[in-house]
Amino acid sequence: MSDHPPYLPPPEEVLEIGAPEQFAALAHPLRQRLLFALGHRPATTSQLAAQLDAKKGNVAHHLKVLREAGLIHIAETRQVRGGTEQYYQRTARHMLVAEPQAEGTAAMLAAVAQELSRSPAETHLTLRHLSLSPAKARELGETLARLVDEAEENAEDQPVHGVLVALYQQALPTSTTTA
Repeated sequence: MSDHPPYLPPPEEVLEIGAPEQFAALAHPLRQRLLFALGHRPATTSQLAAQLDAKKGNVAHHLKVLREAGLIHIAETRQVRGGTEQYYQRTARHMLVAEPQAEGTAAMLAAVAQELSRSPAETHLTLRHLSLSPAKARELGETLARLVDEAEENAEDQPVHGVLVALYQQALPTSTTTA
């Protein structure tokens, strides 16, 4: 018997994040890591706790917060040894945060830092600042999104790799002089 139920894709392709409870749910690194972990297949609390090296009770609490925010749902339940095992799944394949909030962004970056530190393979992390016209920045953003989407192999027996893509316009320096 398999440790995972038959894979069914999330019910939605894209979920736009905008509700206050969704932003609050995204403001914790473990909840971000849980969303990362649920990006490819449903999993139980025990499976997620083992995968993320976290306490089962802590994982259960954060799954509840994510579920109440509508970011995950129970995809399947199974009867095991007199109990019920719940498999959690993201509600959408992609989650779009149109107007990121500082707390959620900080939590996501902290979660990525945790994932990088636990990676068994060599990682690649680059930060560059480029001078781009608005049209070129839009083109670069579309190209990066397309590259990431096209790279997915959907090979169950291969390791999962995290990809963080951020394209933003650097803020202009604030003037420190007064008139």
